[in-house]
Amino acid sequence: MKSPVISRIYIIVSMVIFGSIGVFIKFIDFPSSYISMCRGLLAFVFMVLFVVVRKKGFNFSAVKKNLLWIVLSGAAIGFNWVLLFESYKFTTVAVSTLFYYFAPVLVIVFSPLFFKEKITLQKIICVIIILVGSVFVSGVLESGARNQVSFAGIALALGAAVLYAFVIIINKKLSAVPAIDRTMVQMLMAGFVMVPYTFLTEDVSSFVFEGKSIIFLLIVCVIHTGVAYLLYFASLDGLPAQTCGILSYIDPAVAVIFSMTILREGVSILGIIGAILIIGGAVLSEISIKKTSI
Repeated sequence: MKSPVISRIYIIVSMVIFGSIGVFIKFIDFPSSYISMCRGLLAFVFMVLFVVVRKKGFNFSAVKKNLLWIVLSGAAIGFNWVLLFESYKFTTVAVSTLFYYFAPVLVIVFSPLFFKEKITLQKIICVIIILVGSVFVSGVLESGARNQVSFAGIALALGAAVLYAFVIIINKKLSAVPAIDRTMVQMLMAGFVMVPYTFLTEDVSSFVFEGKSIIFLLIVCVIHTGVAYLLYFASLDGLPAQTCGILSYIDPAVAVIFSMTILREGVSILGIIGAILIIGGAVLSEISIKKTSI
């Protein structure tokens, strides 16, 4: 098992990478379903090449013993993407993202059941701070946003959140399988799930394959999927589920920061306050304070 310090570095770096994906997606002129299909399949190819270059081989024995759960979690990643994309059709991205990020809360809530972890008062306070920050970041409190709230969109986003939480929990349970080996199979399964969805919902023959989109698509597939998921799943082996859940909220906070500084998109005062609350709550959760368990 990796040291807690290394694991924290891994998950923070992965969240920063995930949070920056919006910057790169802006320059890709393909539908999100096609991008996600490529993310899974090309990330798998990248990991295969990485294993070959590393010359450490593939742990077939460990993967075979846990193949069912690895395949199910990989499929869950793909269906998670599908439900999230479908939720965008019924409500705003902000509302979908807000409910989607209930996933880490689910992990924290179920950590006593699955991992025998005690929930401390400090963690509860931090989760509340982060949830308030997430509401601010989502923009649902902004003028007019509440009129775009849809039950169907919320239900789909919550479904994606449940699958996301399932993936986190299963990956913590699969700590005996090397992170790159299980992530490789999971990305392959996620890509396979997206293939029929993409070809059923998009006219692929009408796509224009030009240089800029292809370059940024490759960056998203390799860095924001292959590298980021590998670091994220590897970090789960060395950290409590509650810590993983809380640090996952660095992702939307970083997304707001990149939106302001790189994309120069308008961000409200509430959005800035929300990002500060999220990062502050995550930092506070990692500060050692006398713990009171409930």
